[in-house]
Amino acid sequence: MAITLAVDCMGGDHGPSVTLPAVFEFLRHDTDCAAILVGREEVLRPQAERMLTEFGSRLSIRHASEMVEMNEAVASALRGKKDSSMRVAVDLVKDGTANAAVSAGNTGALMAVSRFVLKTLPGIDRPAICSVLPSQRGSTYVLDLGANVDCSPEHLLQFGIMGSLLVSALEHKERPTVGLLNIGEEEIKGNEVVKRAAELLRAADLNFVGNVEGDDIFKGTADVVVCDGFVGNVTLKAIEGFAHMIAGTLKEEFSRNILTKLAALVAMPALKSFGQRFDPRRYNGASLLGLRGIVVKSHGSADQVAFRFALDKAAEEARQRLPETIAARMAVLSPAPTAGD
Repeated sequence: MAITLAVDCMGGDHGPSVTLPAVFEFLRHDTDCAAILVGREEVLRPQAERMLTEFGSRLSIRHASEMVEMNEAVASALRGKKDSSMRVAVDLVKDGTANAAVSAGNTGALMAVSRFVLKTLPGIDRPAICSVLPSQRGSTYVLDLGANVDCSPEHLLQFGIMGSLLVSALEHKERPTVGLLNIGEEEIKGNEVVKRAAELLRAADLNFVGNVEGDDIFKGTADVVVCDGFVGNVTLKAIEGFAHMIAGTLKEEFSRNILTKLAALVAMPALKSFGQRFDPRRYNGASLLGLRGIVVKSHGSADQVAFRFALDKAAEEARQRLPETIAARMAVLSPAPTAGD
């Protein structure tokens, strides 16, 4: 199956200086894929001219006269910029020209635009943001990471189903384990929403392992960890902050004096291996699950390597026809009546 990605080349902190090289590397590696560069043609064409010749019909430009700023209000992006690179990329998924859209732009705006244009799948009340984090056993997928601050138990059930199907598609695991993020493993722990969500997850056709705590994310206790967007976003930001602190502290300690510098040289192979294993760029690309189309959100500060991973993720979701898989599973499961927004 030939895959075409619509890429918002103007979004993110770096714009075309990152998105274009990443697309070019992606196309060189994935020879059965194509890409549509979305953005201001007068900016993109001069930088992409050589690659347009190299890739021929596999690469094209779709002009979009506007762009969504990283700090722009969601309402402004949704209603006032219908010709933004973000909106045009998602529109290309809606009309079937592209199989997936990738953007490093404003997260709130991307979710709002994607939900407005693509709509949610049958049986899904709210789309969720899902990303992958490294763990001792490989990786852990966590959702929701900020799209839904207030969730009902039914919403958390839907997140569990979507996360399980995502891991099945990307990691090729037949029955991924699913855990519910809580303040303790015991069934009596947590608020009423979490307790009821645990009951629904336990009754569903999922490999539910029960409640998990924050440290279980990195232990790899479950392949999928479910939580509401408030908890998920706070957890993600805390993890990012801790990672930056550890990296900065190690650099500071190893450069303190001549002895620590020598120690750094001795430890360099282990440090390099550690850095490669837990390089956050390898985990870039959050999936907007529950939509009638595939949209992947890259981190706004992503470099070329990180953005390339987001493109790879979008292409794999498209190959696995993830929205259709989720829709089919929701129809078969027929879970408890869902709550409206």
